[in-house]
Amino acid sequence: MNKTVINQLLRIVGKGHVLWSPEDLAAYSYDGTFAEFRPGLVVLPGTTAEVSEVVKVAAAERIPIVTRGMGSGLAAGSVPAQSDSMVVCLTRLNRILELDLENAVVHAEAGVVTADLQAEVEKVGLFYPPDPSSIRHSTLGGNIACNAGGPRCLKYGVTGDYVLGLTVVLADGQVLKTGGKPIKDVTGYDLNGLFAGSEGTLGIITESLLRLIARPRFARTLLAEYDSLANASQTVNAILTAGIVPATLEIMDQTAIVCIEEAMHLGLPVDAEASLLIETDGADAETVQREIDAVALICRSNGARAVKAANDEAERASLWKARRSISPSLARKAPNKLGEDITVPRSAIPEVVMRLRAISEKYGLPIVIFGHAGDGNLHPNILFDKRDAKQWHKVEAMVSEIFAASLAVGGTLSGEHGIGVLKRPYLERALGPLSIAVQRGIKQSLDPGNLLNPGKMFEG
Repeated sequence: MNKTVINQLLRIVGKGHVLWSPEDLAAYSYDGTFAEFRPGLVVLPGTTAEVSEVVKVAAAERIPIVTRGMGSGLAAGSVPAQSDSMVVCLTRLNRILELDLENAVVHAEAGVVTADLQAEVEKVGLFYPPDPSSIRHSTLGGNIACNAGGPRCLKYGVTGDYVLGLTVVLADGQVLKTGGKPIKDVTGYDLNGLFAGSEGTLGIITESLLRLIARPRFARTLLAEYDSLANASQTVNAILTAGIVPATLEIMDQTAIVCIEEAMHLGLPVDAEASLLIETDGADAETVQREIDAVALICRSNGARAVKAANDEAERASLWKARRSISPSLARKAPNKLGEDITVPRSAIPEVVMRLRAISEKYGLPIVIFGHAGDGNLHPNILFDKRDAKQWHKVEAMVSEIFAASLAVGGTLSGEHGIGVLKRPYLERALGPLSIAVQRGIKQSLDPGNLLNPGKMFEG
């Protein structure tokens, strides 16, 4: 990157917030995947106004921009695709600007860590439900850009369902404000919905107005063990058709359970073929208890060999520690994992699981299956060693077959991780050429120079 550009950026964001040493560039060259590509420059603006000025410089110099938060993405969406790219990292935009109790709305910058926002609003009895597994280190901007989900999606919805308004820096540096505090707003196109899930390809989200709800006062959690994964899947539909909508309804297969137990020693049933982690919550203790009791009965009547309810907060925390420990525990089995993110109709879960197992057997590499069974969002993780070229070739073939299995039953490529680079080759197969053409037209309208996160989603 030439010195003139660097000096312009230093005048905007200040000394120490423009990085170009090899060590600094390496730190911003990867995300939560194994993908890696070094940018040409890193800029850390501290306000929306600074982001705007940085983008104006980049636009004038035709420098591609990759927006980044904490780098926890699982589709290589924040990994630079070109060596001349400028990473614009928003972690300094970490302020909660307003907490409006009367309207139950919070105005926060993009670099606020999701768990930190939740902790702040819960102090005043409010609740921000979206809870991606990376909650303690992912940021609001990244969550919105990927329309992230999490275990509570079944009852409460995904991140985009809580976005009332956005502040977005466009490709030419203009600052667009969408939406506002009104709960109902159908004035014009749904620009909030357009930018939520756009993965930094249409604009840089710097601030958001987020809808809050009353914090549930009570929660009850149980773990149901199964000798048959098909019975576990059947239980999911049985619970929902009974009119019960749990806060969370998670599934873990035997490989996931074994990995967690080997790593954490929590006393999990390693001989079970599958387990369901189910939680009900609400404002009334009796209602919550009645729902979890009904869930337990449904689990038993659908083949659960054991149902264990958490008796106190410590036991509940232990169960959730197990669920959130799946991904890190897999490192004990193999040096690398590719964590996929397919979503299928709930009725198709048993069939898709069988297909995933067949793929694993065909290629001789483990596929660990877990995810948000209540909304059909499965996370098949392929375990492998990337240093072995033969294994990597197998992984590429397996990924294609995993997506084909999802699409064959009416599913899709992603429920919360996004498309980024890793799923780009399969996007047209999922959406069709006309949908891709429409989306390219939107991209061309907002970013005619293709400077915002080029090489991602359908571009490349």
